[in-house]
Amino acid sequence: MPTSSASRFRAILNALGPGLIMAGAAIGVSHLVQSTRAGAEYGYIAAVLILAACLFKYPFLEYGPRYAAATGESLLDGYRRLGLWATGVFGLITVGTMFIVLASVTAVTAGLMGWLVGTTPNLALWSGVVLGLCILILMWGRYQFLDRAMKFIMALLAVSTLVAAVAALVGPAPEMVETPAGPSALLTTSGIAFSLALMGWMPVPIDMAAWHSLWTLERERDTGTRLALRDVQADFAIGYALSLFMALAFLVLGTAIMYGTGTEFGSEPVPFATQVVDLYTTTLGAWAGTLVGIAALTTMLSTTLAVTDAYGRLVAWFTAYLQGTPLAARSLARAPEAVAASPEIAPSPKHAPAPESAPESTGDVEALQRYYRLGLFITPIGAWAILALLVNSLTALVDVATTLAFLAGPVLGAMNYYLVCSDHMPEHARPSTGMRGLSWAGLVFLVAFCVAYVVV
Repeated sequence: MPTSSASRFRAILNALGPGLIMAGAAIGVSHLVQSTRAGAEYGYIAAVLILAACLFKYPFLEYGPRYAAATGESLLDGYRRLGLWATGVFGLITVGTMFIVLASVTAVTAGLMGWLVGTTPNLALWSGVVLGLCILILMWGRYQFLDRAMKFIMALLAVSTLVAAVAALVGPAPEMVETPAGPSALLTTSGIAFSLALMGWMPVPIDMAAWHSLWTLERERDTGTRLALRDVQADFAIGYALSLFMALAFLVLGTAIMYGTGTEFGSEPVPFATQVVDLYTTTLGAWAGTLVGIAALTTMLSTTLAVTDAYGRLVAWFTAYLQGTPLAARSLARAPEAVAASPEIAPSPKHAPAPESAPESTGDVEALQRYYRLGLFITPIGAWAILALLVNSLTALVDVATTLAFLAGPVLGAMNYYLVCSDHMPEHARPSTGMRGLSWAGLVFLVAFCVAYVVV
């Protein structure tokens, strides 16, 4: 039994990586700004909103790595199986949000970096520094460096945020100058609008399931091993639990330090984040401000790095798809003989890769690597152009991207659910009865969320 447990632990460690990268992408503005603001304005009751969003989105995000591990294909390849309309829907979401999303997370990262080094934040300059650093890291180290760096970053982030949250709870309470808003405040028009914004990006939009499927397949390429489905699911659960923990930790920070203090909060992410650091310095001392500052900057760096990599991979897949590269049908999937030999999937034609797929050739892999490098430049350049030329319109652009991502949520959720329940999915890897029930409840939640978002 000890040998079996040790073997299981080693298998999970071998699969560990994509879930942490997903957590790194998730723990960004939604956690640092929105979760902290939720605690500052509404207190611990806002934890219900975070828990509900994470619960009902769980199955649709988990279906990304599940599908990749069970079929050897990314979700993008699964959408391709559904038809041109499905690929078009995801492509429209990607094109409509990629530059704006990267610009928004880069703006917060750049602002924090400039502020922490003690200079007046020059958004265009520091954004160029941040994006250039991400390009260099990913060009030089590619997935291997991203995987290893994210494990270090997530460990540093978890420890620094946990210490800061504990310090906030045991430290001197801030002076209360007004009666804190009760749960009823969430039922006001402004409270509902804030709740929708909080839950919409908590922990991530549904389209990140496709990102995760690409990272899962790249993890197999990196390790040179076939990852078992249960180990991939464990990796996802660890990353998802970490993102939930961090959201609740930032909620604690906001509640313990800012709730009921009457402080006027900055309306933009960077002023708000720097304000949080200042409050910690004032309340607990310079050491706490430094710690929270490190946690905040680490949070945003991990997000920017993961988002840059994800969009590079999406550009690579769509470029290969449009170019008709043989590997485009399966992206970074395994060769058919590897799937057939796996104990996880019976060697049945029904579960084999798409007919037009072919085993990876050196030329195919090199083509995808070229497309990936192309994506590493296209998306950051577009994001930097927005910050340099259209920074005054960034809020409006973020609203457009948010609306597009929110309204697409139920469609992508339904597509993911259909794929993992289809005949192409190995029977043993299909969702359980409980998971199917949670999926239907999640679809109701996503549809209701969209209706409320449009109405409010």
